Amino acid sequence: MDIETFRFYCLSKKGITEETPFGPDTLVYKVMTKMFALTSLNEAEFRCNLKCDPDYALELRNEYSDIIPGWHMSKKHWNTVYCERELDDKLIKKLIDHSYELVVSKLTKSQKAQLSEL
Repeated sequence: MDIETFRFYCLSKKGITEETPFGPDTLVYKVMTKMFALTSLNEAEFRCNLKCDPDYALELRNEYSDIIPGWHMSKKHWNTVYCERELDDKLIKKLIDHSYELVVSKLTKSQKAQLSEL
């Protein structure tokens, strides 16, 4: 998956903003102010960080060499995914969905209500 496909897919989700809180070279995707994905624009090889259930994160890391503990993130809750190597776009989209849904599940009642109205 290339970065434009990644961006388009993230932005297609409900309640998403694309921000650069860490400087102009890092894109951060948030749902209702909560981060679920980020990527650097300065890397030679496109990779992204995605939030993940801790047990599922370990399973993924054991199964795929292109999924490693989150770079500069909580290694327990985040994976770094190398998107332009061997991983299928379908799997990457599934991981983006998982990250989004995980963050949505932790939103407050008020935030969930706001999201459902969008």
